[in-house]
Amino acid sequence: MAMPSVHGSVAPVEVVLRKLGPKPGRPVIGRLVRAPRRGAVVVIEFPDGLHEYVTTPVRRILRVAGQEVYYLQTTNSRYRLEVRRASSTSSETSQVR
Repeated sequence: MAMPSVHGSVAPVEVVLRKLGPKPGRPVIGRLVRAPRRGAVVVIEFPDGLHEYVTTPVRRILRVAGQEVYYLQTTNSRYRLEVRRASSTSSETSQVR
């Protein structure tokens, strides 16, 4: 994924994860804690900060060219991961003097 990182961790990014297939379920909206990597799980933290959504290990990752949309195949399911926006950090905000 082409997301900014600091010391190997992912910068806070808001995402929407939708399960694909015959039983799609509700979309998961939250902050991406662990980016998709082959063999690793994807972790999304809910806005309340108390709960997380964790997938089974990722087998395949496909990216739509020119967009921040990814299709993930895990051990048990398929997902569409859409990056909504990167959270602003204090270094990105401008200061007026």
